[in-house]
Amino acid sequence: MASVDRQPWDFGRFLQTLTFFETFPFLRWIRKMFFGSTPPPPPQPLAGQLFDFTQADATVKATWGALDDVVMGGVSTSTIQLQAEGALFTGNVSTANSGGFASIRTRNFEPPLNVSGYSGLELQVKGDGQRYKFLIRDADSWDSLAYSYSFDTVANQWTIIRIPFALMVPVFRAKTVTNAPELNRDRIYSLQLMLSKFEYDGALNPQFSPGEFQLLIRTIAVY
Repeated sequence: MASVDRQPWDFGRFLQTLTFFETFPFLRWIRKMFFGSTPPPPPQPLAGQLFDFTQADATVKATWGALDDVVMGGVSTSTIQLQAEGALFTGNVSTANSGGFASIRTRNFEPPLNVSGYSGLELQVKGDGQRYKFLIRDADSWDSLAYSYSFDTVANQWTIIRIPFALMVPVFRAKTVTNAPELNRDRIYSLQLMLSKFEYDGALNPQFSPGEFQLLIRTIAVY
């Protein structure tokens, strides 16, 4: 899939992204000093539920934010919108400027989330027919190894997606990492949902179309 012509890069949105996710210690200090912001605590599983977006409150907006290819010079955009049916992850993915991904991610939990007593994650989603990724990280650094799982959606149909921790693929920037350690389930720092033109190791996502997209998430749970 060829990239289109280059488009103007939004430096303001780039800076906004770095500030929200507190990517550097200085930004973390600025956010805390001027906005009184502290890292979000980990969700506490209630009957297995980590996030019930049908009952979402202001803490969800303080925890989840858009993380798009603007951080790499791209122009894709996304948002998370709270609705009665759940959280709507929506936006526009562009392959301009060698980009091609949009995502929503949590700020790092402090302390990290402990899911050592569970086998995997379960999502209730209504998609648009495209293939998405769910990623988790067990390190608190910004650009760290992630564990990824790809899943397909059926347009306008609620689907339950089960993600066994044992089947998640260790990746760094969409490249698989051989001999990576097992996911440390007792210290999960962040969760992420992504739509990308790439699958892994340069292969293209077979269920990807540039342009507008939407994924409605009702719940994220453990099992």
